[in-house]
Parts: sequence; structure tokens; C-alpha cells
Amino acid sequence: MFSSRLPFEWIVAIRFLREGRLQTVFIIAGVAIGVAVIVFMSALMAGLQSNFIQRVLSASAHIELLPPKQVSRPLRNGSAASASEVEAAIVQAPLQRLKSIDQWQAVSAQIQAMPAVMVVAPVAAGSALVVRGSTTRAITLTGIEPTLYFRIVDLGDKIVRGSTRLLGTDILIGTELASDLGVGVGDKLRVTTGAGYAVASSTLTICGVFDLGNKGANQRSTFVALRTAQSLLGLPGGVSSLEVTVSDVYAAETIAQRITAATGVESDSWITTNAQFFTAVSAQTTANTAIRFFVGLSVAFGIASVLAVVVVQKSREIGILRAMGVSRAQILRLFLLQGGMLALSGAVLGSGIGALGLIFWQRLAKNANGTPLFPLVMDPKLFGAALVLATVTGLVAAFAPARSAARLDPVVAIRG
Repeated sequence: MFSSRLPFEWIVAIRFLREGRLQTVFIIAGVAIGVAVIVFMSALMAGLQSNFIQRVLSASAHIELLPPKQVSRPLRNGSAASASEVEAAIVQAPLQRLKSIDQWQAVSAQIQAMPAVMVVAPVAAGSALVVRGSTTRAITLTGIEPTLYFRIVDLGDKIVRGSTRLLGTDILIGTELASDLGVGVGDKLRVTTGAGYAVASSTLTICGVFDLGNKGANQRSTFVALRTAQSLLGLPGGVSSLEVTVSDVYAAETIAQRITAATGVESDSWITTNAQFFTAVSAQTTANTAIRFFVGLSVAFGIASVLAVVVVQKSREIGILRAMGVSRAQILRLFLLQGGMLALSGAVLGSGIGALGLIFWQRLAKNANGTPLFPLVMDPKLFGAALVLATVTGLVAAFAPARSAARLDPVVAIRG
């Protein structure tokens, strides 16, 4: 009943596939394996890249603006006649003193007005010493505006004790530094810096202890209020950098170049500062694309070879159909339908296998503490794209055998 309602091409295509059950099963299985590999590898690579990028950017901005570096200049003769003559050359690079970005408030407002820029946070950071009794540790003192900086680095999620409150005499420290000094929330630390030619010192109260997921960062990183850092580092009213986040992390380098051109301030994106990592991510993407291409190519050849065999096997039936008045266009559609149905059936089965493989992987691959190794990206668009691409591949692969079948001479085909 149902088959009688189908168009003629569909009825014959399904009949041909049923008569060659073994061939049909094998090609559907081949397509399913190919699609399962593509789905699994794509989701795995996407999850791995997302995890890498999250780890890199979870404790840093997408773009950092820095003041100009001091450069060596040769000493020239002061007389006009010999102003171009070098009297003495400085070959040793000058000591890079902590400097502020000129007119950083205006620069910050200019960047914030740019499209794709989300947050601009002023930062005053430099080296310092922290003293607790007879114990001294070298630290990186970072002064921040909490309302802005916490939108770039969410320290609230990384606090293990205390809070992110940052008043003028508060300090946030890492778990490793707290362990080394034997301190906790509420204890006081003496922070000393060499601000220019003077020494600045202040007693600060620990308001929170954080864990950035990196031992080195937890040993050296500390956060204080921006005004406190400006006072300790000898940057009254100044900032050592502007931290910027953008809506598209992969466009950070382009936006950084645009910021430099507009403001004249040196800008480094996370792509530049993590060039080796970004190269690895690009290599993974290229490898994944190559895998998908060759798997798709093997699927296409598989479908084309099976349908080519069907054309030879069913040449007599094709000749009879042509003699009964079936047009070449109908024969063409008949074999294209077979290619599409084989590919679509295999794609549906393969998507299911790929999804099950991802679920199994997520349950199996875990860290020592039982948490997932990294989150997998099971995007519904991935499965939809796999179905569409597999079907299109099947239709393209079926075109040559379909055209060959449509061109068969009915008399020659019937005679065999």
C-alpha cells in the first residue's frame, strides 16, 4: 500500500537495494563507519581546542596594551658640523623601568568604543617582595579595578578561601604562596617594592586565597587594589598595561593591529604571545580537515563502485524499463536516489555510533580526581552537517554510474 503511493523512481530504487541486500548492508556499514569517525574526531578536536583555549585565556586577557620600551641611542657629537658623527655607541640595552601608558584613560575610552571590544581593564603590575616573619618570597604584584578585571579573569570561581573583596589594604594570594608562608585569610603580609630609586612598603591583609590551576602562578601571582599597586610601584595615577577582551578570540590579532593603528600604543594579542600553542591548534584543525576529506573520499568511492556494479548487474532490467517508455532522466534519478539513500542511511547510523562513542569516551577518559579529562563539544549542528555532507557525497558519487545507466541502449541492454 505504502509503496504504491511512492513515485516510480523510489519504488524501483528500493527494489534494487533490496535485491542486493548484501551489497547494501556493506556499503551502509562503510558509510556509517566513515561518518562515525568524522563525528567522533570533529567533536574530540573541538573539545580539545576549546579546553586548550580556555586554559590559556582563563587567567589572561585576549589583548594587552603596553607602554613603549626604552631603546639604546648612540651618543652623537653636539656640534652642528658633525652632528651625524657617532661619538660613542651604547651597546648594552638599557634597564627597562616600569612605565605608565601615556593618557591611558583616553586610550581606554577609545578602545572601548571600538566594535568587537567587550572589556578594557587598567592594570598596574610589577615585581615585589612579600615578607612574613623571617620568610621572604618574590611575587608579581598586580593592581586591578575588580569590577572590570573580574570580567576578564573570573577570580570568584578560583577562590578557595575568603572572598574577592579588594579594599586599599587587602591582598589576594595563591594557594602555593599561602602554603609557603604558612598564612591564611585575615593574616597580614609586608609587601616591599623598589619604586624608582626609593623603596616602598606596606602591610596588607589577606582577604582571599585563589587557585589558578598552575603551581607557578599560585606561587607568584598576587592581586591588590589599583591605587595600592600604583603607590607601591611608583606609578601615581598610571598603569603598566591595559587588558582587553574581544567577542571573537580568533580575531584578537586583527583587532590588536587595529588598536595599535588607532592609538599608537603597542598591542599584543594572545595569538602572538602564544604563537607555538596557536600553531599547534592550527595543525590540529588541518589534520582534522584532512581526515574528514579522505574519509569522505573513501565513502564516495565505495558508493560509486557499488552502484557501478549494480548498473552492470541490472543492465537487462534497465533495458526493459527503457523499452517500456521510462525516460533517461527517470533512470538517472533512479540511481541518484540509490546513492542518496545509501549515504543518508549510513550517515544516520554513523551519527548514532559517533554519539555513543563520544558518550563512552567521556565516561572513560577522566582525570585522577574523577573529573572529565576535557568537555566534549556535542553540537547538534555537527550531526546535521554530517547528514547533509554524507547525502551530498552520495549523490555526487552516484552521478557517474547513474549517467552510465541512463545512456544504456535498450536493445543492447536486453540482449545482454
